[in-house]
Amino acid sequence: MRLRVGIVGCNAGRTHLAEGYCPNADLFDVRTVCDLDAARMDAVADEFAIPNRTASFDDLLRDPDIDVIDICTPPALHLSQVLAALAAGKQVVCEKPLAGSLADADRMIAAEAAATGRLMPVFQYRYGNGIAEAKAVIDAGIAGRAFVGTVETFWSRGADYYAVPWRGRWQTEMGGVLMAHAIHPHDMLTFLLGPVVRVFGRIDTRVNRIEVEDCMTASLRMQNGALVSLAATLGSVDQITRIRLAFENLTIESDHSPFRPGEAEWKILPRTPDIAARINAALAGWIHVPPRHTQMMRLFYHAVVTGGPLPVTTAEARRALELVTAIYTSAETGVDVALPILADHPKYQSWVPARFAAA
Repeated sequence: MRLRVGIVGCNAGRTHLAEGYCPNADLFDVRTVCDLDAARMDAVADEFAIPNRTASFDDLLRDPDIDVIDICTPPALHLSQVLAALAAGKQVVCEKPLAGSLADADRMIAAEAAATGRLMPVFQYRYGNGIAEAKAVIDAGIAGRAFVGTVETFWSRGADYYAVPWRGRWQTEMGGVLMAHAIHPHDMLTFLLGPVVRVFGRIDTRVNRIEVEDCMTASLRMQNGALVSLAATLGSVDQITRIRLAFENLTIESDHSPFRPGEAEWKILPRTPDIAARINAALAGWIHVPPRHTQMMRLFYHAVVTGGPLPVTTAEARRALELVTAIYTSAETGVDVALPILADHPKYQSWVPARFAAA
């Protein structure tokens, strides 16, 4: 059984095709692409031999031959499109950021609970052989207590990137480097170390002439007691993503590839020969884990057809947005913020600064 897919948004949608659906062509049949830019849509449809194309999202909703709607549109459209796709009985995949507020994320979670289909947010960076080996060692209990960690998202984005009209604006992109870029490495952190419980953060716009932030730092305390520092910028000369975690029994450092940090081998540095032997035993007979969308979509397929757990859940996407909300709150107020963030929090409905809020 192949799941029949319709993709809306052919920019990120092209990446989903190249990395997710084509390598898993035995599992998925992409039937339709949808985009308001006809030239871009035709180019992607022609490149990947997609039989149908449309400028109407409603066409996808009404099509009985579509099982999965993959939403790759700008962030401001995610809420309405996710709710409509779930109401139409479709399985749904949605690009990050899932929503523009915790309130919207909770609306999606409630809609998913009442729907026949399910919703998978996209966090492809957590898949790849390097991060999979590191997680296996941590989950096996070999690492011991987590002490400290650092996450660096040093990327480069300039005027050409922000020439796209919806980028760099609070009402349409809903945030800057924290929301649109570093959200991936930050998800990798919580994927490995678990939930965050306290946050102090700062943001600034120092690189580009945009509304949203392009530099940020934060200090976290994790639920397991570890202390973690985050730093992100869109003004780096070179581009790297780096995660380094110090544990009782070993230290882990990611590959430095900016956009594929989970794929290549990670450094796992044991404290003693005995720990090295335990790591080798845990990874004996290891089966290579494909990177990014390739593995994520393979796991998504099996979750849909078996009814098993999704590889990325709406609860995990909410956790990522909760961290975003906490950092924006701390940056504005200058105080340490406790998690979880619930409906009575001042920024539950929106973290957009008041001066940029819609009239």
